[in-house]
Amino acid sequence: MTNSFVIKNATLINENIQFKANVFVKDGIIEKIDKTLSDFIPEKYKPINADGLFLLPGVIDDQVHFRDPGLTNKADIYSESKAAVAGGVTSYMDMPNTIPNTVTQEILEEKYLSASRKSLANYSFYMGASNNNLAEIIKTDPRQVCGIKVFMGSSTGNLLVDEDDALENIFKYAPTLVATHCEDDATINANTKIYKEKFGDDAPTRIHPMIRDTKACYLSSSKAVKLAKKHNTRLHILHLSTAKEMELFDNITPLEEKRITAEVCIHHLWFSDKDYDTKGNLIKWNPAIKSEDDRHALFESLLNNTIDVVATDHAPHLLEEKERPFFSAPSGGPMVQHSLQAMLEFSYQNKISIGKVVEKMCHNPAILFKVKKRGFIREGYFADLVLVDLKTSQTINKDNILYKCGWSPMEGETFHSKIVSTFVNGHRVYNQGTFDETQKGKRLLFDR
Repeated sequence: MTNSFVIKNATLINENIQFKANVFVKDGIIEKIDKTLSDFIPEKYKPINADGLFLLPGVIDDQVHFRDPGLTNKADIYSESKAAVAGGVTSYMDMPNTIPNTVTQEILEEKYLSASRKSLANYSFYMGASNNNLAEIIKTDPRQVCGIKVFMGSSTGNLLVDEDDALENIFKYAPTLVATHCEDDATINANTKIYKEKFGDDAPTRIHPMIRDTKACYLSSSKAVKLAKKHNTRLHILHLSTAKEMELFDNITPLEEKRITAEVCIHHLWFSDKDYDTKGNLIKWNPAIKSEDDRHALFESLLNNTIDVVATDHAPHLLEEKERPFFSAPSGGPMVQHSLQAMLEFSYQNKISIGKVVEKMCHNPAILFKVKKRGFIREGYFADLVLVDLKTSQTINKDNILYKCGWSPMEGETFHSKIVSTFVNGHRVYNQGTFDETQKGKRLLFDR
């Protein structure tokens, strides 16, 4: 089988330019981008007709929870990477709150080994921070690991870092990017007590943003920013959810020069507190989905470059867990298969350009994390590519959901786009609903 092919007559959207080209791929690398659309194709290149389709760089999702190891009844590296590539996500960065927690270099490398055998997409794994594993954190290789994850607020798992001395040392000595979950536990605990007394076991999900409120988010995220400025830490704050937090970030400095960067997730752009009455615990995430005003501020901040990247915080739970009463239902939900389509839907609604979608989901994660030779359609880069049909609609239902948990908060939505093919390192792993699993993804490397 040939390892050279050409994607013919595609409309590329790359680096805020739209143009037609033939894209030649050899041995997993983009060899040539031919804008002349020459009809002459050397015999060794297998042609793939992309007339009428758009070619994008593969999405890089900087925040997922694939639940592997230890929680594989909910999800695993194989199942969720399969869903990812079906959604145009070619690379992901997975979180450390698995069982066991990823708090030693040995456990971290075990996850990389597992992914090398199972993952259909490219992968990286965060080193987890705890109150007492600074010695392990310091050993992290910036060229081979995406970052250090610090839970400054408790969520799924038990990785909360709540000792000031531990936080101080992590921000001071971390050898690479520090990514934070920012919510203030004292505020959340006080609010929880109030609402448990008020509602008991019959609490509605709509109180979630009242418990995990703006104050809880801002107290923690402002603390992280203060620590980062004090120690010149490379800080990336994950899943921002409030309008107030936007004042902490800079939209003037070029991304390549920013020391403090910001992420927003699909669910905080798509839903608001008005959706709790219909979606219930299916959209219970930490931090909580908040008001229409917060959602509007997040979207505006995305457009004006206060927020740098869009990710998913893909975090599956079983449907039976989500159907529990509010206080006992876990937070998190699946999103990685539908993130690109959701953002393309915003483009269809004229809320954001397709070029901006590509910038926030493909280019900027690569720049922000300094991912080596990915995130762009460039000669010499890995052929992580997605073919998209913007003239065909797709309705999300049980039959086309690939998550191991079997459900999606996007069920019933009709997107005015469809993922046609996904290439990972030049291998067409997904095409029109079928998979070629003969090749696995690669470990992400970083130019640091």
